[in-house]
Amino acid sequence: MPTEPSAALVPGGRIVAMSHPMPPPSPADAAPPRCVVVVPVKPPALGKSRLSDLAEDDRRELAEAFALDTVMAAASTPGVDAVLVVTDDFRLAASMRALGCEVMPDGASDDLNATLVQAAAEVVRRWPGAVPVALLADLPGLRPVELAGVLAEVVRHVAAGEAVFVRDRSGVGTTLYAAAADRFAPGFGLDSAGRHAGAGAVEVGSDAPSVRMDVDDLADLGAALVAGVGPHTSLANGRRATPLG
Repeated sequence: MPTEPSAALVPGGRIVAMSHPMPPPSPADAAPPRCVVVVPVKPPALGKSRLSDLAEDDRRELAEAFALDTVMAAASTPGVDAVLVVTDDFRLAASMRALGCEVMPDGASDDLNATLVQAAAEVVRRWPGAVPVALLADLPGLRPVELAGVLAEVVRHVAAGEAVFVRDRSGVGTTLYAAAADRFAPGFGLDSAGRHAGAGAVEVGSDAPSVRMDVDDLADLGAALVAGVGPHTSLANGRRATPLG
């Protein structure tokens, strides 16, 4: 145990150094756990299939732009130790690394939940003690200040042994899921918000619109453009023959 120095006067007028055990730091003094944000990204050629009304090149460019803006915002968020992108697209991987992100290949590309579980195990290996936070890659208007507020809730609930999720703007889907690594069991897919709530996860982020505003179709894209999007999406939309917004 560390000791705290002190002094004492002994017979003869000499001062001698003494030491006393220092109390251990209280749990309240411990630094809160940090978050590693895991972002799964399909190759842009395959992503955002519900934007099929767009020209193929436009759809592909927007899908990539959504992911880049999502990751850039996450990497700028206080409380984020790292962003781990999961993708099999080597060109996109290079762009993500240029933004300061870590990248790993997708070992289960046909199953999003299995992909995320594998990524959470990688978080444990590379960043022991960090909270794995799954974040979808279609949040082009994501604001770091709003994500930081959500992550503060995440850390509090995960420390209490709870999983958490953020419901998307439609109220049906999920944009973010987090839990301690040993309890990490995402349920993305049809009615994922209901599935997460039914499994006992706590809903957070109701006051963080940019964390909820995912883009699946043209109506979603229009709403995101009105609310404000990142530079990659703004540029990609502007290059379209008939840009929205």
